[in-house]
Amino acid sequence: MALERAAQLTAHVKAFYARFEKYLADKAVDAGNISTDKMDADQVANYDLAWVAAELFAIDEMLAYPGKVGKAAGSIEEQLSLFFIADALTDILARFRLAAHKMGVAPVAFENEIQSAEIYTFVGEYSSEPFAKKIADNLAANKDFGAYGLNGDQSMMADTFRKFAEGQVKPIAEKVHRQDLTIPDAIIDGLSEMGCFGLSIADTYGGFQSEAAPDHTSMAVVTEELSRGSVGVAGSLITRPEIVAKAISAGGTEAQKQKWLPLLASGEKKCAVAVTEPDYGSDVAGMKVAAVKVDGGWKINGVKTWCTFAGMADVMLVLARTNPDLKLKHKGLSILLAEKPPTRDHEFDYKQPQGGRCHGKAIATIGYRGMHSYEVVFEDYFVPDENLIGGEAGLGKGFYLQMAGFAGGRLQTAARATGVMQAAIEKALQYAVDRKIFGKSIIAYGINQYKIAKMAAITQAVRQMTYKSARLMDKHEGSVEASLVKFYACRISEWVTREALQIHGGMGYAEEYEVSRLFVDARVFSIFEGAEEVLALRVIARSLLARALGLKAA
Repeated sequence: MALERAAQLTAHVKAFYARFEKYLADKAVDAGNISTDKMDADQVANYDLAWVAAELFAIDEMLAYPGKVGKAAGSIEEQLSLFFIADALTDILARFRLAAHKMGVAPVAFENEIQSAEIYTFVGEYSSEPFAKKIADNLAANKDFGAYGLNGDQSMMADTFRKFAEGQVKPIAEKVHRQDLTIPDAIIDGLSEMGCFGLSIADTYGGFQSEAAPDHTSMAVVTEELSRGSVGVAGSLITRPEIVAKAISAGGTEAQKQKWLPLLASGEKKCAVAVTEPDYGSDVAGMKVAAVKVDGGWKINGVKTWCTFAGMADVMLVLARTNPDLKLKHKGLSILLAEKPPTRDHEFDYKQPQGGRCHGKAIATIGYRGMHSYEVVFEDYFVPDENLIGGEAGLGKGFYLQMAGFAGGRLQTAARATGVMQAAIEKALQYAVDRKIFGKSIIAYGINQYKIAKMAAITQAVRQMTYKSARLMDKHEGSVEASLVKFYACRISEWVTREALQIHGGMGYAEEYEVSRLFVDARVFSIFEGAEEVLALRVIARSLLARALGLKAA
């Protein structure tokens, strides 16, 4: 069986990966812990380690994929699996050649090791142009991108939100993008009526997430389908409620949960997340926006940036320094909920009766329009004590509560990337079938067949990784996996949308074609919610190196 052979070869590659992981871990350890300074001496190698870990995660899911969806040998599911595995192994081997050099393994010895496993034979067969042609021909004839592997309820949700995306989101997506409009109320109201904003909130607080049997896969499915319509108009709307609700659920008082979670779940209150600062992007520990204690509450001063949806938001989750001692770093941060009137405008300026002020302006961006990201300035902005998450017990815990929220946000970002990739491959396939050059459809050319096959295989692999991470989150696990799929999906979605645009040729560069929007929308994924380099080095690689030495990641 081809997949059994693929599993054997993958096990061989994993053995070399484990050696590389241990090699980097030994170099990075200092006094029994992983040293950031020592890791930074090998940033490129540690980035490669994180990337290969993500590819191996994807391979594992694609090895299991045909069996999970009950498909036999020769099916499109098996074809996509074999092609993805062969292509991923090719990339891993290229990275391992440099890794072997760093480890002092002679090139001849490394090549002999690979040759003895007959990996090249497998790769040559299943990443070949003839095999890619089989997949492309299958896709062109049947428009079947492979089963998703969902249960009945999840499939129903996918169908429901796919119809909403097709009927309500896609017809306005291009107009919102080109004219840089704000998301229409009809979209927000429609999703609110469908219970969209309560998908990550427990049913005990008015949401649709069962505390007894969580289902993060449904949330990912809905996010993907809405993003397939437009990530800026609909796909990102439930990410902020996810992040804010998770932070409140993890550390809020019971009174705060009773008040805010039902309001977020119903969509009655819309929210934004104000974490990033102009001088401190992913370096959360260095943030300086301060909240000073006053009678009855706190006054916030400082500037937050890339605060997405801040205009339309009724409340903003603000990560602020409540302890002025900078030596405390992230331990001096707390979360406050700053309320404000919502507006559809690109600018707002609100003055409180107490004299505080909050004003913001949308940042012009090349894509991801509709949501709008703002720079927000707080000037003695008053927040009552009741809006300090966790109350007095929450002081200094803001960083940890925010990270609890961002774990789900990473999963959603992977789902958003999947939706954009799915839209891109569908557009690319249809254009390749319809467009003729030199007397035949461009899908008849080997280079385009290869691209189509690879795009479809990657999209399915990311989807299966996302679902696996969601299932792990159901068990209160999967933090590393969510980081891996966010890292991989966001970077690879740039390639998929780029190639979809390339297949369109000159028309892909024209705004009248949807694929140009997909391309610029995909570009933001590896930047927001933690730049890919920070995620790879400070979160993923650090966790992997700690694991290699049996240490707890700090």
